[in-house]
Amino acid sequence: MARDVFGAAFGLAQRYAGLLAGPGIVRGLIGPREADRLWERHLLNCAQVAELIPRPSTLVDIGSGAGLPGLVLALLMDDVQVTLVEPMARRVAFLDECVIDLELANVTIRRARAEEIAGEYAADVVTARAVAPLDRLAGLAVPLARPGGRVLALKGGRAAEEAAAAAPVLRQFGVDEVRVLQVGTGHGCPPTTVVSMKTRARTTAKRARTPGKQR
Repeated sequence: MARDVFGAAFGLAQRYAGLLAGPGIVRGLIGPREADRLWERHLLNCAQVAELIPRPSTLVDIGSGAGLPGLVLALLMDDVQVTLVEPMARRVAFLDECVIDLELANVTIRRARAEEIAGEYAADVVTARAVAPLDRLAGLAVPLARPGGRVLALKGGRAAEEAAAAAPVLRQFGVDEVRVLQVGTGHGCPPTTVVSMKTRARTTAKRARTPGKQR
C-alpha cells in the first residue's frame, strides 16, 4: 500500500519513517507505541491528502510537530512550496534535521504560533492535523490562506458532527464552504477524513506574502 501511495517518493518516505521511529521517539515527538503503526496511522493517513492539493501551489502547515502532514506532502510533491509552522524549539530542530536529511528544497520552516503570523501569508492551502477544534482552528488557519484558498483539517470519525456544530463560527471567520471528505479510498488502506474549508474574499490590515525560501 505504501509503495502504491508514495510511488517514486517511497524511498524518501522510508527515510522519514526511520527518523520518526528513531530520533522522533527518543525526543518525545512520537509516542513509543506509534513505532509499529507509523505507516498506517501517520504516513499513509497524511499522504492520502495529496489528492486534494493543487499543483503547483503554496501550502502552509500549522502546528507541524514532527512534520505530519506537512513533511509528508512536501516529499510527495516537489512542485508544492511548503511552509512548516511550529512554535516549539525541539520540534523545529527535528524538522530542520529532517529537511536536510531528506534534501527537501521545497520546504521552509517558521518557528512561530499561527496567530503570531496572521496575514503574513496567502497560501493556496493551509493544512492542520490534531491542532485544535474546527471553531478555533478556523481562526488560526484562515488568516494564512489566500481568498478562495482552502483549509484542510485532518480529522477523525466525528468530523461531520464537529463541522456541523462549528458552522456558525466558521462563517464568522470567513469560511463560505465546508465539506467532509474521505480521501484515499482506492488504495486498500483506511481512508483519511478531511474537513475542507474554502475561504471567501477578505481584506487584511497586513500585507500578505506567499511562502518563501527564508527560515
